[in-house]
Amino acid sequence: MKLWEKDFEINKEIERFTVGRDREMDMYLARYDVLGSMAHITMLESIGLLSADELQALLAELRHIYTEIERGEFVIEDDIEDVHSQVELLLTRRLGDMGKKIHSGRSRNDQVLVDLKLFTRDALHRVADGVVSLFDELIAKSNQYKDILMPGYTHLQVAMPSSFGLWFGAYAESLVDDMVMLLAAWRITNRNPLGSAAGYGSSFPLNRTMTTQLLGFESMDYNVVYAQMGRGKMERNVAFALASVAGTLAKLAFDACLFNSQNFSFVRLPKECTTGSSIMPHKKNPDVFELIRAKSNKLQSLPYQVTMIMNNLPCGYFRDLQIIKEVFLPAFDELNDCLEMTAYIINRMEVNEHILDNPMYDPMFSVEEVNRLAAAGMPFRDAYKKVGLDIEAGRFTPDRDIHHTHEGSIGNLCNDRIAELMRQTVGEFHFEQVEEAEKRLTAPSPGGKE
Repeated sequence: MKLWEKDFEINKEIERFTVGRDREMDMYLARYDVLGSMAHITMLESIGLLSADELQALLAELRHIYTEIERGEFVIEDDIEDVHSQVELLLTRRLGDMGKKIHSGRSRNDQVLVDLKLFTRDALHRVADGVVSLFDELIAKSNQYKDILMPGYTHLQVAMPSSFGLWFGAYAESLVDDMVMLLAAWRITNRNPLGSAAGYGSSFPLNRTMTTQLLGFESMDYNVVYAQMGRGKMERNVAFALASVAGTLAKLAFDACLFNSQNFSFVRLPKECTTGSSIMPHKKNPDVFELIRAKSNKLQSLPYQVTMIMNNLPCGYFRDLQIIKEVFLPAFDELNDCLEMTAYIINRMEVNEHILDNPMYDPMFSVEEVNRLAAAGMPFRDAYKKVGLDIEAGRFTPDRDIHHTHEGSIGNLCNDRIAELMRQTVGEFHFEQVEEAEKRLTAPSPGGKE
């Protein structure tokens, strides 16, 4: 079944090529297609294109389909082109010609646009939850090990005193900036394109404000041409936000692999989270973090994949945009998996509290000695030269009793302020408004037989 079908059959190989992976990808969108249809037909009834009885019958059947999707019972049949066609086919099978009325005033163009917006909005919610879970683990570890010193590095050379409080906390604050990126992506996503039809509106007196409110969108994509132009742009901007989170994970994974190695031995991964060698019985490999690093690096290429698919297209719809779904939709599951695995291991990671017993790290306290001499009145450059010569001559004895007090330093991590930044940013998403709108749409009608 094809919604555009007329009195001829398309070549089967052409059909195979043009449909591509749409049936597979559209399974991501199924529940959202039903939600969009619920809002659309509710609006159609308000402008006289459906009767009240037709609306109730259609809503009841759409809720049944929604339940089938939630239970994993929904399939897109082999000869059906996409999820939109499958939902309309089910309605027509069950309700007759009434099922054919749901497409009035819309095109598959704005239908897939709203599906993608609803999917992405929900997927961003899940990513944000995963980021918060990892953030909480990192802050907890930062507070737990705030007094345990470790070497800080520049150029992979021992540089100055750091701490596990700083190391864990740095990645926590990085996630705050990532959350700001996710918030920007959410705001771009949380606008309603429904009613733009094929990109040029409709002669029906559609009430786009009504569908905006029914679906819990913050506002709409007002200009109907821009609503269609937003296809690809929304995915690209969201992809940059996902890539930002992935960048934090990739860097953390690299550190964890490095610090877990015997040459560093700064941290120890839980043995149940490592793998062995087929030939070397002593090996405990950090495969999970290596895979997190690889997957995160792959996710950082996502914005460029989307850009290369949609780049240089003029305004209007083009089939090129279909291919974006293949790289975009599965990316959320991969990122969420990485977030979950990282949080799991961070929770169980053990820290070596005796790193500085090794005298090879003594020179990292040289700046502390230079600052002590300068504070006592010696010119800074003279103090720098003296300490450097003492180190070269083997006369340097470090004072490990250090006191850093400024904001964000070893002695003043400001984790409470970082946590407040995260809390404020998460609060700006207003997830509850979306959840309430979706509950209202899917709730059985009062007095109904559902």
